[in-house]
Amino acid sequence: MSPMFRIQTCMLVYDIFYPIITHITHTHTHTHIHIHTHTHKQGFLCVMVLPVLGRNRPEGKILETVGVFEAVKQHGKYETGQLFLHSVFGYRGIVLFPWHARLCRLHQTAHGSKEVKGKTHTYYQVLIDTRDCPHISQRSQTEAVTFLANHDDSRALYAIPGLDYVSHEDILPYNSTEQAPIQHELFERFLMYNPAKSPPFTPRDTLKAWQEKNHPWLELSDVHRETTENIRVTVIPFYMGMREAQNSHVYWWRYCIRLENMGSEVVQLRERHWRIFSLSGTLETVRGRGVVGREPVLSKEQPAFQYSSHVSLQAPSGHMWGTFRIERTDGSHFDVRIPPFSLESNKDDKAPPAGYTF
Repeated sequence: MSPMFRIQTCMLVYDIFYPIITHITHTHTHTHIHIHTHTHKQGFLCVMVLPVLGRNRPEGKILETVGVFEAVKQHGKYETGQLFLHSVFGYRGIVLFPWHARLCRLHQTAHGSKEVKGKTHTYYQVLIDTRDCPHISQRSQTEAVTFLANHDDSRALYAIPGLDYVSHEDILPYNSTEQAPIQHELFERFLMYNPAKSPPFTPRDTLKAWQEKNHPWLELSDVHRETTENIRVTVIPFYMGMREAQNSHVYWWRYCIRLENMGSEVVQLRERHWRIFSLSGTLETVRGRGVVGREPVLSKEQPAFQYSSHVSLQAPSGHMWGTFRIERTDGSHFDVRIPPFSLESNKDDKAPPAGYTF
């Protein structure tokens, strides 16, 4: 086999049927995977290793088992150290700690839209396996968390790559016998292997200290969601901190947006239209092509796209709302509403941390 490979995570489990790979046969051109399905609560999780094809290289596929699926938790939460596969974006990850957020939905009434605060929903701070990051960048551009740099440049940001927020229903748990099943520079700093525990990875003091120190800048409290014509938009805002610039205060927020196609029709995001209101009384309108330089296609095979962006105000609070212009395959368009969300600051937390020191 060639030493050059690309890694593609493949999920060999879905709802009721849990495929088990019984054996693999090889020919000079193909690898045939023989699968037996059953209805137990576990299934093998494998990673497909595909050789990069050269001019004279035959195609081949090899499946390497990396773990065993566990039953999805319908109640309760996953613990620190839980290995998982992301059900939407397919990457391998590990849970660091949970967050509890209020899910806010827009309810349509005869008098217009009204936001309804729903039940508390669990999200998780997670590490992403760096081997999978290159293969999710086309569908998820939130695989890093950004912070304000701790110096006078109020616009300087730094990022911790391979850090994400994952909703409880996006977790597909699995276990592994490896002592370091996730590749990430913070894995061994944050977690230690303890085979007597379940899951067998426990938090180090450095993780607890990092969580406590960075809590104001990592915490999420409200998740906003609205669906228009089978396109669901979810927004999560994060306060990043305040900086002084030219004798004024500049407040920064990060917001994460996911678009999901809940239907079967293929559509493409073409434009964005934002309205940004500041407590100081200013109203800004922002229009542009696509999002973060992309015009993603949302299909049944790849229904979701996720990205993060930033906004700053010269006031401690404000609001944002808007629409995405979506194009159908026949060339017609419709507007998808972005749920309005608040930009709130914590005046007691003025200085973000300087890097991810411990």
